[in-house]
Amino acid sequence: MREVYRARDSKLGREVDPPADRERFSDEMKEELEAGKELAIGAGAILAGHYSGSVSVHWKGYDNPVTAADREASEFLVTELKRLFPQDGIVCEETPDDRVRLTKSRVWMVDPMDGTKEFISHCDEFAVMIGLAVDGKPRLGIVYQPLTGKLYYAASGMGAFLEEGHTTIPLRVSPESDPAAMTIALSRSHHSRRVDAIRHRLAITQTLRAGSIGLKVGMICERRAHLYLNTSGGTYQWDSCAPEAILLEAGGRMTDLFNAPLQYNRHELQNSNGVIASSGTIHASIVEAARSVLRREA
Repeated sequence: MREVYRARDSKLGREVDPPADRERFSDEMKEELEAGKELAIGAGAILAGHYSGSVSVHWKGYDNPVTAADREASEFLVTELKRLFPQDGIVCEETPDDRVRLTKSRVWMVDPMDGTKEFISHCDEFAVMIGLAVDGKPRLGIVYQPLTGKLYYAASGMGAFLEEGHTTIPLRVSPESDPAAMTIALSRSHHSRRVDAIRHRLAITQTLRAGSIGLKVGMICERRAHLYLNTSGGTYQWDSCAPEAILLEAGGRMTDLFNAPLQYNRHELQNSNGVIASSGTIHASIVEAARSVLRREA
């Protein structure tokens, strides 16, 4: 860990040791982070095994497909998390919510496959997402893209990182503050007139499309994009917990459309007020643009 921080600081022309609190937090989360990474890779192998064959699709609601791959990966992740961390709560997209989690201070937020539509259409932009919320705040996040091997991860106080092949790089959001130079990450499977109205109000013209929310937030952390918006209120805590933990450690921000922080392990699992993820430099302007568009719709 110390070598990683020295490598990052050397880019700024100096070498300093990581702060003591960073070492303390990373030590506290070391077991959880390493376990989470291994589980994400294991679940990814399950998804990859199904990807090469025919995909059987069922529908659990309007515009909400689920496959045997989702369910097998879900069973694997939930079983292993219960075994490794029996005192923690778990909420997973593909399992019933028994509300026992509400009695726990630590709750794992799991999406065994974010980007099911992409998986079904044989596009590689799906991901395993594992987050850990502590007292309602995102403290650890892992996003793994099985077919490319990209592994984003972070834990409170230790920074955010991307592993790809044999390379690990620290992640830090772009300092860009000119909207005209920014890129917005958009959904590959959904078109939103509301998001278009917000980005046009901000004069943002450059776009990138991707499937998984985790991968879109990963683009922000990699400086390939600067913001992502979900204005439908259709995301859930398992969609945002892991990406937010990574984005925060990379120096970015995530709130709802009204600039309120996202709260985890609530009774209501849906992010009903939408999501804004950004590099942070114009977050207030994004919120104001969203408010203006929503007021015009009222």
